[in-house]
Amino acid sequence: MATDAMTGRSTKAAPNATGTRFAHLATLRNWLILFALWEIIGRLKLVADGALPAPSSVLSRLWTDRADYPAHILATVEAAGAGFLIGNLLAVAAGVLFALYPVTARLARGINVAIFALPPIAISPILVITFSGMEPRIILAAVGCYFVTMSATVTGITQTDGRAIDIVKAYGGGRWQILRYAQFRSALPSILAGLRIAAPNAVLGAILAEFGGGGRYGLGVYLIGSLGRGEPDRLWGIGLSATLIAGLAYALFSVLAARLTGASKAVTVPASPPAAVKDANRLHEAGLVLASVALPFLLWWLLLYAMGTPAMIAKTPAALFDYLFLAPNSAASQAKLLAALAQTLPMTIAGMALGLAFAFALALGSVLFPAIIRGFMPVALVTQTMPLVALTPLLVLMLGRGPSVILWITVSVTFFPAFVTMAQGLSLVPRAALEVPKAYGAGPLKQLRFVSIPASLPYLFAATRLAVPRALLGVMIAEWLATGTGLGNLLNQSRGYLDYGMIWAVAVVSVLVSVLFYQCVIVIERRVLSRRGMAPAQ
Repeated sequence: MATDAMTGRSTKAAPNATGTRFAHLATLRNWLILFALWEIIGRLKLVADGALPAPSSVLSRLWTDRADYPAHILATVEAAGAGFLIGNLLAVAAGVLFALYPVTARLARGINVAIFALPPIAISPILVITFSGMEPRIILAAVGCYFVTMSATVTGITQTDGRAIDIVKAYGGGRWQILRYAQFRSALPSILAGLRIAAPNAVLGAILAEFGGGGRYGLGVYLIGSLGRGEPDRLWGIGLSATLIAGLAYALFSVLAARLTGASKAVTVPASPPAAVKDANRLHEAGLVLASVALPFLLWWLLLYAMGTPAMIAKTPAALFDYLFLAPNSAASQAKLLAALAQTLPMTIAGMALGLAFAFALALGSVLFPAIIRGFMPVALVTQTMPLVALTPLLVLMLGRGPSVILWITVSVTFFPAFVTMAQGLSLVPRAALEVPKAYGAGPLKQLRFVSIPASLPYLFAATRLAVPRALLGVMIAEWLATGTGLGNLLNQSRGYLDYGMIWAVAVVSVLVSVLFYQCVIVIERRVLSRRGMAPAQ
């Protein structure tokens, strides 16, 4: 153990080359074991009579279909790349603005929460009917990148070491010089961590837009066209191709982060909008809150007005209110919407609870049984990088079209980010705090119960916030592709019937549900942590 001369903090010695080599060999061994088991299960057709084909069969089918893939992959990568670039440029600019002028963060809070809570599948049909060509794919890819990179930028800038800022000031530097020479450099590791997470999100956004319709090429288009053919090996090939693209995008920025900053470990990006300075004037505070709530609706109206989309397709807030409450068929529309919501909500809550419980168990296991968790990580990484629309048909093949497939999909898409966040919180508990119960003879379980878990509560709540929008997204995609129930199915039916009012209603309701869950978590978090004298994780 060494001590940093600048900060006085203790730092662990870097692992030697032998230890790193053994870690890489263990990872390779885990992957080989996984593929060997998969091959045996696939050959023996132990899962749903061949719904899980052997890797050799998938590779053989990939070779057979090799002429189909270049055009589809190129279309997806082009849209994801353009959306990634646009979304992250906007995110970094917004993050800088929010960090330097906190009042703007308060004003934009409603927009930021809505973007974070937005299930992409809910707006995919709207984008397809409103825009043309590659635009829906690029927009959805950009939306998938914005929040995570914006939050990472704000976190990095606001956590800049005050001594670096003082040095720039001492040499006569102003606000922009401080940003350039101190704050932005300090924020670089955090921004790169955000880009690492945003890259797979961009791929998912592009495929979801392809899945919603429009265009001849793209992996989402190819997937939809292959669903009814009863060819599991082709579906697995498409799914693994999408996973490989997302995984390579993640790996690219992991390598870039390691080269530029020396940071090779994952950094948890906060799941809450940037904090802002509170104002003592209650009237001013109330005005900011009202403006924050009104701004998303104003932006919604302004965008539709600027685009000049026909009123029959583009529903403004007033037009949507008329559709749901004043039109002759409003009662039937309300009944249909509420019936679908009653099917979606219980599955969302159940799936989110199971996903968080599984993540919590894995996080505890990473402390108690690290070797077992390392062996499980290859499977976890695949579920993290595989786009939902590619994962869902594969699970339908194995599990059928009942409620179980909804729960599996929801758990699979919520547990990994929650697990990473929880595990990071547990790993950051100071060793000195664990020495006290250990001195009294407490074992690992009691150390977790009395020290580690209470100390990592902010990260547990951050993990819960991360799970909220992903749970609803997983349920709606499963409903659309598998079960034919709930909001996902209603969205799909409304596209077929050209019921644009219902499409907008489902999109808005899904966002409101996510925002409501999100705010409930924040309220509970603040009450619990305030009683313990802890600050919420940002």
